[in-house]
Amino acid sequence: MDTSSVNNDLMTRPEESLGRVISSIKMPDFVSSSTKRIKRSYRQIRAENVFRRTLIIVALLTVVLVLGIMLTLVVQSTLSIKESGFGYLTGKIWDPVRDIFGAYPFLLGTLLTSFTALLISIPFSFAVGIFLGEYYPKGWVSNLLKNTVELIAAVPSVIYGFWGLAVLVPIVRTFETAIGVNPVGLGIFTSSLILAVMIVPYAASLARSMIHMVPSNLKEAAYALGATRWEVIRSVILPYTKSGLFAGILLSLGRALGETMAVTMVIGNTSLIPKNLFSPGNTMASVIANEFTEADHPVYLSALIELGLVLFVVTIVINMIGKRLVSRFTNE
Repeated sequence: MDTSSVNNDLMTRPEESLGRVISSIKMPDFVSSSTKRIKRSYRQIRAENVFRRTLIIVALLTVVLVLGIMLTLVVQSTLSIKESGFGYLTGKIWDPVRDIFGAYPFLLGTLLTSFTALLISIPFSFAVGIFLGEYYPKGWVSNLLKNTVELIAAVPSVIYGFWGLAVLVPIVRTFETAIGVNPVGLGIFTSSLILAVMIVPYAASLARSMIHMVPSNLKEAAYALGATRWEVIRSVILPYTKSGLFAGILLSLGRALGETMAVTMVIGNTSLIPKNLFSPGNTMASVIANEFTEADHPVYLSALIELGLVLFVVTIVINMIGKRLVSRFTNE
């Protein structure tokens, strides 16, 4: 562009000439690229803010949902709380005909079946997790066993109930005869065996994932020092993954506490306090499943809803204790 012509234009038509001169100036490449990066960064910041707000809203909705469930249970069980008070938890008699509602036998049955099933399942869960995570992490054997474990978790609980009635109850009855116990077959122990089978996949899958996450340099260092495979598992893998393993146990326990149909079909369904592990009993979930449609007056219905409230609170308390223990192990 000629400098003299630009000067003449600016003298005669200053406004138009100035705009034309500015538009004709070519910006350097680094300036234009910086502008694009600024625009792109601005879009990314906006998208990040929208995503963060969405996560906050979803988290708050989850909290509101849990509080809403608990509030609904509290409101619907108000009548039973007024009638029975704290004696509802300590009462040993459940007689809807006389409006006597004591939840202690069902609370005891729930804890017995869940923790017995957990004790039975822990060795199998850890064995499967270690086998798939350390010994056979790849290959057709690993794929076959992994798919089988996942299939166990996918089977409906009512199928486990039918299998327990057809296969497990006769076996337990034979065992009870051998040890001198009344051979009923249905009871706490049978339902614990069913639950143990059902909750194995949860702890086993999490254990396998945690073992895969152990840094290879830690294991290689142990092998270099002359450690055996068992010593590596005991001294390196298990201490490194203890928080995840305990979380798997906690997840399995939560699954066992809330199971309904399979337990209902093999536990015996009696409102008496179980004398031992082989006695028939009931859980809070099985009582609700059996009697909810039979509740013919408000107090009876409210007592069943309060039973659901107790189950809800017990599950929350056990999970909070488990989370506390997990955080303690992790900090150590």
